Amino acid sequence: MHHRDFSQHPSSGIVNKGKFLALTEPSTTNATGEATGVDHLKELGVTHVHILPSYDYNSVDEANLQTPQYNWGYDPYNYNAPEGSYSTNPADPATRITEMKEMVKSLHDNGIGVIMDVVYNHTADNDASNFSLTAPGYYYRHRPDGSYSDASGCGNETASERQQMRDYIINSVKYWAKEYHIDGFRFDLMAIHDIETMNQVIAALKEINPNIFVYGEGWTAGDSPLPVDQRALKENVAKMPQIAVFSDDIRDAIKGHYTDAADRGFATGKPGLEETVKIGIVAATDHPQVDYSKGNNSKFAYASAPTQIINYVSCHDDLMLTDKLRKSMPDATDAERQRAARLAQTIVFTSQGTPFMFAGEEVFRDKKGVHNSYKSPDSINAIDWSLKHANAEQMAYYKELIKLRKKHPAFRMTTAEQVARHLKFDKTEPGLISYSLIDHANGDAWKEIKLVFNGSESAREVKIPRGNWTII
Repeated sequence: MHHRDFSQHPSSGIVNKGKFLALTEPSTTNATGEATGVDHLKELGVTHVHILPSYDYNSVDEANLQTPQYNWGYDPYNYNAPEGSYSTNPADPATRITEMKEMVKSLHDNGIGVIMDVVYNHTADNDASNFSLTAPGYYYRHRPDGSYSDASGCGNETASERQQMRDYIINSVKYWAKEYHIDGFRFDLMAIHDIETMNQVIAALKEINPNIFVYGEGWTAGDSPLPVDQRALKENVAKMPQIAVFSDDIRDAIKGHYTDAADRGFATGKPGLEETVKIGIVAATDHPQVDYSKGNNSKFAYASAPTQIINYVSCHDDLMLTDKLRKSMPDATDAERQRAARLAQTIVFTSQGTPFMFAGEEVFRDKKGVHNSYKSPDSINAIDWSLKHANAEQMAYYKELIKLRKKHPAFRMTTAEQVARHLKFDKTEPGLISYSLIDHANGDAWKEIKLVFNGSESAREVKIPRGNWTII
């Protein structure tokens, strides 16, 4: 969730639009009376909110906020200060600190954890950065010719394997966890960092809060001088037992590949992706019925436990789900696309691992087809809260999905052994996936839960054993 996206639209009913304080306002509604703001998050039932970068970033001029400006904030300037444009008075340092703390406290008071998006892999400036001015050349990786290495695709990459940079990252996250009570961190392009640093990060954070959650992107945006076996890649996540990575396996298999807008996935009728979807369902753990040789993005079980996987179909990056469905199903109606979205998210929310969704998809928000909206105006990025009324059925479905997952531990197994023992796939034809969670999986009250996903264009028949079944 981006701060501006969430509250900026005129329909939000929120006073402090685009500010930290937007998340402290109770009882806000849209024009038709549906809840917005923090009340909407409570109604939806999410456990955590992942906020896009909220430290001080470079691209928005805090002294000139009367000029419309927008950025996601992946251009770090001062890592340990809150972003001034999200405060009501950027000129007063105390205001941004107090208001960010009030935002975190408000979410906590409503039973919602706060995950902060952190970007320690590069800085907005090269030679003029605070790191370069402190110790020229030390904090960054360089090519043999002396130029900045650029695995971030943003002009430079930091050198986490060097002691001072490693210490900086560790001390910074500790500060946010202690001082602002942040509940977890999402590491941007985490694979630019080395494995040792990430393991030290989680060890330091667990001392502050045993329930803290750290996850990241298990890839880079370009090559790096850091050896592949030392990178915090998704393929190396087993070497980071307490850290999770995003599953691009399930993402691309469910909705179609991110590089091709027109490409379809399992949920939009493309056959041949069943095995890759199954990799996501078992959270990339070793399972006797999953053939990893047929995986599109991964050829082996890389997670040592389902807790190491974040399953999702879309986020702020690339085409969000609504736009992807409009481009890959050009002849469909929005009602048909919403059915595809429900199938996509049902797979994500019933899979092992941790489900993650992009803010506003529950009301079928779109971004006008813009795939990289990092500096697009509010007219592209802001969530139109009148959609909550127009797409009330979609919202109701998402609420029920989240409720189902929270109620049933069978969807939240914690070891690879549990998944291999309690999750059994059925033999099916292309376009179908069918499996059962058996024997009161993970202490579930239900003895067997059977899930059947039909990604094809037509109705299908699936045989299920005789018994007293309840249809959910």
